Amino acid sequence: MKRGEMTVRVMLASALVALAGCVVAPKGGDASPAFVEVSGNDCAVIAAVAKEHYKFGADNKPPPLRGLGDAGWRPQCDWSKYGLAFDDYNDVPKDADPRTRLKWVEFKQPRYSGEGALIETGIMHGPLAGMGYECCVRSGFAGWTVSRCRNTWVS
Repeated sequence: MKRGEMTVRVMLASALVALAGCVVAPKGGDASPAFVEVSGNDCAVIAAVAKEHYKFGADNKPPPLRGLGDAGWRPQCDWSKYGLAFDDYNDVPKDADPRTRLKWVEFKQPRYSGEGALIETGIMHGPLAGMGYECCVRSGFAGWTVSRCRNTWVS
């Protein structure tokens, strides 16, 4: 095989790997060995999904941020650094209009691999009006960017 042919094959293989998306263990499998926590990136990964997938920003205020998914995990994020402002779901008064308590967005702790990060998220716009997603987020020259999100639940 000539050197030029090998270079083209390597480039094509690299492109196919990049297009394949995040590496995820099959349903029912344990993804934890493939994923490790990378400190300091959680806020940037969440911000990428908030801005690119949900399109939150100055002109599209997000609903209150509910929990942050996993017990014992709550990153301390300076949302203004990312151009975001979340109200805390727990600050919504208990006697508020019930429809207000049904609006929220949540993010689970990202899981990292050599392919990037995988994060579960969900949003409720009101009663029986919500969707869940699993998003693949990659790190590159432009910072963390969303490469794809797939639906995981609908209400």
